[in-house]
Amino acid sequence: MERRFSPVLFSVLCFGIALLYIPILVLIAYSFNASPLVSVWGGFSTGWYVELIHNRQVLQAALLSLEVAVTASTAAVVMGTLAAIALVRFARFPGRLMLTGMVNAPLVMPEIITGITQLLLFVSMLQLFGWPHRGFSTIVIAHVVFCTAYVTITVQSRLQSADRSLEEAAMDLGSGPARAFIEITLPIIAPALISSWLLCFTLSLDDLVISSFVSGPGASTLPMVIYSKVKLGVSPDVNALASLIICLVGICVIAAGYYMRRAERQRVLDMQAAERG
Repeated sequence: MERRFSPVLFSVLCFGIALLYIPILVLIAYSFNASPLVSVWGGFSTGWYVELIHNRQVLQAALLSLEVAVTASTAAVVMGTLAAIALVRFARFPGRLMLTGMVNAPLVMPEIITGITQLLLFVSMLQLFGWPHRGFSTIVIAHVVFCTAYVTITVQSRLQSADRSLEEAAMDLGSGPARAFIEITLPIIAPALISSWLLCFTLSLDDLVISSFVSGPGASTLPMVIYSKVKLGVSPDVNALASLIICLVGICVIAAGYYMRRAERQRVLDMQAAERG
């Protein structure tokens, strides 16, 4: 049955898209504002981008945030994938209920509670074992904790819908379980892994509350620096910084979307070829 075009639904869609993207476009436009006043247009200029390049504090914070985001996202994908495999492939094992609860807890736990509990944990560990010192390592550990939950949920849903018979057929032909998983199942869940990594990267790069609790002296992430600047009044170089972040994230999302669409198209073609054969 063919559905009719609904002007009301289309208007609501356009309104929602406008609320999301018009402020972003305005921010990008005002990043080229020559005036030091954010709300007053003083002409086109790239001066704030030049000033941003020479801002050592912001550059160091951006580099730290990128290092944390890449490290935490990669570790979270590995741990979350292993947890998803355990929950999907093994119906019963000791501690399954506890693992399920631990996976879902960070999704509903307020960030301020997570930050306080992890701060207390790190302080206690430092007193008992002399490690870890608050800084890069503690921020990464904290980000891995809440990012792993998102990876597990995403990969778990993909694994549940994957055809297990393909992996079993590979093992019947002499392939080991590990090789069958790497060569058969891993390409199938690759889009879920990529989307999970990008989600974790965005969450880590954006996190402010947890990072504020677990960071140490000289280890300020980019959101922490931006927040400290905004408290003193919005600066035009913050607009330039936000515009660069938006462009970077947009490029990564477009590239990942293209790769996942291409992988899905290839998977469909392979299935059609297998059915014809």
